[in-house]
Amino acid sequence: MSNKPRVAVAALTVSAAALLTLLGEEGFRSKPYIPTQGDVPTIGYGSTVYEDGSKVTLADPPITKERALQIVRNHKSKDEALFRASLPEVKLTQGEYDLYMDFTYQFGITNWRSSSMRTHLLQGEYLQACNALPAWRKQGGRDCSLPQNWGPKGCKGVWTRQLERTKKCLAEQ
Repeated sequence: MSNKPRVAVAALTVSAAALLTLLGEEGFRSKPYIPTQGDVPTIGYGSTVYEDGSKVTLADPPITKERALQIVRNHKSKDEALFRASLPEVKLTQGEYDLYMDFTYQFGITNWRSSSMRTHLLQGEYLQACNALPAWRKQGGRDCSLPQNWGPKGCKGVWTRQLERTKKCLAEQ
């Protein structure tokens, strides 16, 4: 067992390091684009919706980095409140909190709520929660762990990001 302290989820917030990692993972695009085949329009640092809940469309005008950061901060703030509420009385390390919040940014809070990771955490099964991360390897109906799905407009990044989250999660145990 790790000697890293676990604290109540209600007392945690996404670390600056995790936010910087997210921005680096997503990269910045001023114009709307489709990141991978079968995906939805995305802008800025991987945002698919604006603060008011409206979806990004390919017809939207370009945005600045500052505007993209506003969108991410707003999205993270809303997701954090929902994430905390989904784990009453659960304790996490800062690293666990950051990586599961990164998961919610990529896969959405609705998927988080129905995930086996959340179920395991509610039962105090931290290692099992980590080991459940690689199950989330699909995008647009494709299994992103398969090399045939790694080409242009492929989804290798979905898989490698899950492997990295799993590695970080296991290091927290």
